[in-house]
Amino acid sequence: MLTRKQLELLTFINKRLQRDGVPPSFDEMKAALDLRSKSGIHRLITALEERGFIRRLPHRARAIEIVKLPDSLDTGSNARRGGFEPEIIDGDRPDVDPPRGAREVHVSAVDLPVMGRIAAGVPIDAISEVSHTVAVPSQMLSGSGAHFALEVKGDSMIEAGINDRDVVVIRETSVADDGDIVVALVEGQEATLKRIRRHQGTIALEAANPAYETRIYSDDKVKVQGRLVGLIRTY
Repeated sequence: MLTRKQLELLTFINKRLQRDGVPPSFDEMKAALDLRSKSGIHRLITALEERGFIRRLPHRARAIEIVKLPDSLDTGSNARRGGFEPEIIDGDRPDVDPPRGAREVHVSAVDLPVMGRIAAGVPIDAISEVSHTVAVPSQMLSGSGAHFALEVKGDSMIEAGINDRDVVVIRETSVADDGDIVVALVEGQEATLKRIRRHQGTIALEAANPAYETRIYSDDKVKVQGRLVGLIRTY
């Protein structure tokens, strides 16, 4: 049994993971639940982890994954009588047997061009050349339109679950809502991965790491090139 606040937080985390592929930051959780401090979020996260609904991933700042959902939220894809059963996606390790009770799922993949490296820190030179390709599950791609991938450089988005050397999947678009994580082209020559917010003719590019300051530009200096829709991590 979850409290109302625990259920609200779990619902918010689940929706953001489905939309962006990365969990929300603690500041976003605090704002979404209208709490005054992050300590309340820490208590809710701990309670959800103790009840087996989420798992905090070690050695990654505030990275969270959903283990199971209550019946009121579950769509039926992961809930099974007797506990959570993961879906196993075929990879490049055929010698490894799936865990007992897991069901094997075959999914299609799409080769996306990796357009080089994108700064999750200060902006770097704009990216325009394909360095290689990466296989991405087709269900990770959102809606219509072209997609591409970028390798992340830096740690300024770490509290959004995006680490140095991760590969982010981007849907090409020139529009984005406030709060979206986007590839932004600054002054026509530098590209960066940041959360975007607009206010009275200005655009703020926000980091998800308190060590980095928010950068503010006039709206004619920033062009959105794409929105984050997924993330690939290699161990």
